[in-house]
Amino acid sequence: MKIADPAQETVVNEVKLMLAELPFDGASVLELGCGKAEKTLTLAEAGRLKEIVALEVDDIQHQRNLQITDLPNVHFRHGGAEAIPAADNSFDIVLMFKSLHHVPMELMDQALSEIARVLKPGGLAWISEPVFAGDLNEVFRLFHDEKIVREAAFAAIRKAVDDGRLTLKKQLFFNTRSYFESFEQFDQRMIQVTHTNHQLAPDLYQRVKEKFESYLPPEGATFLNPQRVDLLRKAG
Repeated sequence: MKIADPAQETVVNEVKLMLAELPFDGASVLELGCGKAEKTLTLAEAGRLKEIVALEVDDIQHQRNLQITDLPNVHFRHGGAEAIPAADNSFDIVLMFKSLHHVPMELMDQALSEIARVLKPGGLAWISEPVFAGDLNEVFRLFHDEKIVREAAFAAIRKAVDDGRLTLKKQLFFNTRSYFESFEQFDQRMIQVTHTNHQLAPDLYQRVKEKFESYLPPEGATFLNPQRVDLLRKAG
């Protein structure tokens, strides 16, 4: 296993890639760390799944998600990956989009055990993590450096594979695209978030603004963000 592939230049839509790679037809799916439920809704609207249980640990965002009531096959639950409120062997597929590195480091190993527990035999886990590289990362790391937690997340995955809780089916490396029309939009989407309390001092805020705007042409800034997916399988 490797944490990154610096030579990878492919740009993809991760949801489209996942829909092509995973056997979603009639599947029971668990999404861990669903955030604003954007991917949850896209998957549900694809019409292929039996159901999605979407788990979110941030209570503010979870309460907002509960206002989505027009998708009968989506069930929002409050909780973290280290203590999944579900029975053993419940799901065909478990999804984590950029959320394992948000689990407290001392609980990451437990989260992988929980994923193995709730997967059915032969079930698949799609664990997507950002690679610590790219221009957007250079802006973000000024106020929220995730190098250590991302390395810890990869170590937890590798440990779960090495000790046999899960097996590695494949690794996928690609870039996703992010667009911001202004620093104000970046501020709203990346700094003013409910799951992390980013309290930036005025001088740091100005440094972040200047760094971001160094990448900002008149038509807005497009960033390519390196990603890794570890596609894992439960034996059975």
